[in-house]
Formats: sequence, structure tokens, C-alpha cells
Amino acid sequence: MAIDPNVRAPYQSVAYGAYVEITDDTRFPSVSSTRDGFGGTRTAEYPHYALLTKDIDAGTGSGNLPIAAGEVTGYSSINKFGATDGDVTDGTIWDGNSGSTVYPYPAAGVITITSASNAGADVEVQGLDSNFEPATEVVAIGGTGSTTFSRIFRAIMVDTNNDSDVTINQGGSIAAKIIEDQGQTLMAVYTVPAGKTAYLTHVNYSSDKAATNSAMQFRLFARPENGTFNIKGVLGSAGGAVIDYKYNVPLKFTEKTDIKIDLVAAQATTCTATFEIILVDNV
Repeated sequence: MAIDPNVRAPYQSVAYGAYVEITDDTRFPSVSSTRDGFGGTRTAEYPHYALLTKDIDAGTGSGNLPIAAGEVTGYSSINKFGATDGDVTDGTIWDGNSGSTVYPYPAAGVITITSASNAGADVEVQGLDSNFEPATEVVAIGGTGSTTFSRIFRAIMVDTNNDSDVTINQGGSIAAKIIEDQGQTLMAVYTVPAGKTAYLTHVNYSSDKAATNSAMQFRLFARPENGTFNIKGVLGSAGGAVIDYKYNVPLKFTEKTDIKIDLVAAQATTCTATFEIILVDNV
């Protein structure tokens, strides 16, 4: 459906400024009227007007389903979820943290993949290339890739289970880890691609300790390009309570911004974090 918002009719309506004209759509043909008068026979064309409340061609479903389905041009979504590798007291929520490890953000470089099992099995690595453009590469366990990655935020076993931990090294340092039998990384870490703006809409945090003295702080950090990490949100819980928070006004992050979830725990505990982002193409 095509619409023309630059109309000033029908004048008889006090809301005429909110109308759009429907054009080039056979479902809504214009109507003609012919009449005779002193000046002869006259024919007038009357297009269809509508109050625009929702574009019926914008996609099926409700909420953000059309974005997830790829039906909204210039929009996409990403769901990031992470967990620690056992009980921890602080650091970043990712599967490379088994005590207090902060995500290291290795220098850009090609990747190598190692494991004690499943030699030759394919691993799909997702992240950003040296220009911070989205990049995906499939590399076999025991092999070396050819793409220069600046960031890695997900890795997936392609066609077999991982019988041991799988380590993905970037530029010689660990960038991701697939815990034995998980088949995929668990990383509450993300970087906004070049040419995109990210809108963070939702976070969810949890820990596996039910003791009343298990006080937790979950901390959302962001680092803009050439900047430093600043805290953007902190939520606390005790006794293993789950935190689920939706931003009525999403948090906005510019291209190449690093986003991560850190924690501080009064008692060693296994922690998880999830956040949801809508990506919008920069104009």
C-alpha cells in the first residue's frame, strides 16, 4: 500500500490534518462522479482517505513479532543470554568466568579453535570484523579461521555436540567458550555493529542461591567507541530472587558501543543474565 501524507482534505473533518491519501492500491480505488451543469458535463475523482493508525501491510502479528520475522525494513533484533561457569563472586556474566573474570575484549585477529574432543567438528562463530561489520565464519575444531574479528559474541556447534569445553581464541586470547554439552556460548556481552543504533528494551537477571544472605548486584555497563565503560543500570536482589525489568523508554547505544553485564555477589553463586536489543539502521 502506498500513502500520501501531504493532503489537506477532507476539509469537512476537524481531523483532516491526520488523514493520508491511499494511492496505487486496487483494494481502495478512487471514486468518480459525473454531473451536468451550466458549464457542461464535469467528472470529479475522489481518492480514498484514511486515518493512519497502523499500516496493514507492515507485517503480521503483534508487538515486535514483525521485527523478529524480518518484515520491517531497517530493523532487526538480537537476544543475548549469558551464564557463569559455576559459582563466582564478581566479573562478567559469561561462560569464561569461573571465579571473577571480567570479559577481556581481545585485540582484533583471526580465530583458532581448540578442544580435547570432537576434532574437526565445525563451529560457527558470530561477531564483528575489523570494520565492526557483522561477520560469521565456520571453523573446524583444531583449525584457524581467515576472518579478522574485532569482536566475538556468539559461537555455536554446527552439526555435533561438544563432548568437552571448546575454546575460541581471538588474536591469541580467549574470546569465547562453549561449555561441555552446551552446544553454544553463554555470553551477556554484545557490541553494536557499525551503521546501527541499538535500543535495549529488557533485562533479566538470576542466581542459583536461595540463602537470604546471598546479596547480588547486577550491573549494566556500556563503552562507546574510543571511550571507557560507564555503568548504565544497577539492580540488586537477595535470596536468589529473579529480576525482570522492561524499559518503557529503551536505552540507546550508538554504533561500536560495547555492552556487558557484570555482577558482584556477597556469596559465591552461579549467575545468569539476558538482555534484548532492537537494532535500527542509521540513516
